[in-house]
Amino acid sequence: MKREFMSEGEPAGGPAPTTLIDIVFPGATNHHGTLFGGAGLSAMDRVAFIAATKQGRVPFVTASCERVEFKKPAHVGEIVSFVATPIWAGRRSLTVEVEMLAEAISTCERHRCTRGVFHIVASLDPPLRETWSLPPLATTHDVPPPGEVRMADIVFADQANSSGMMFGGDAIAFMTKAAFVAASRLCRTLAVLASSERLDFHHPIRVGSIVEAVARVVSTGRTSMTVEVELWSEALLSGERCQTAKGLFVLVAVDENQRPVPVIPDGFGTGAS
Repeated sequence: MKREFMSEGEPAGGPAPTTLIDIVFPGATNHHGTLFGGAGLSAMDRVAFIAATKQGRVPFVTASCERVEFKKPAHVGEIVSFVATPIWAGRRSLTVEVEMLAEAISTCERHRCTRGVFHIVASLDPPLRETWSLPPLATTHDVPPPGEVRMADIVFADQANSSGMMFGGDAIAFMTKAAFVAASRLCRTLAVLASSERLDFHHPIRVGSIVEAVARVVSTGRTSMTVEVELWSEALLSGERCQTAKGLFVLVAVDENQRPVPVIPDGFGTGAS
């Protein structure tokens, strides 16, 4: 049976979407064993803010959200994607549509959990408030290559060290999560981290920066996959972007008993149909 997999942020036309990807762990679930609605709504607002900032490059605040209805739950162990796309721009306000999608690792089945609309307003000082206006929305954007995972987030104060920079452990955790998603989508089974072959940090990441992990599987063995992950940081207001870290992670495909199993690409990770 042919598997169809929608690229993050489809359709290809319109402003570039911003995607925040996570995995549903037990600590983020309710008593039903599904993702807590408040956690989902928080992530939706977070990615809407990032998308708005990329569009306007000024401080933004959330004014309101509407039409947020949870249609289906996301279960423990599923990959959840929060995809934010600006759909309307006024002079100082921006409307961002956010979809929350849940993806079962083993079956490739993907369903929409919810969709909501967020109204984000530029927070400007009085002199600038009268003259500044949002740029028009873009009409085209680049689509990531098949098998490449791109996931964005923003660095908050609880992720910082004493120097006000992103703590290295949180950066590694973010990169490892991207590696896990890329490896799991390739083999369509559970994958566990076996080792980090190399990890280089080039630049520090300040609190308030946007971070993006770009992960791709670069080689496979019988039961293992080597994933290259680049970590990019982007200044919130200037948009200045630089590669801050790069690493190679080895993950092993395992069954439900945590025993290694052969890596059998399902076609998505290799670019085949």
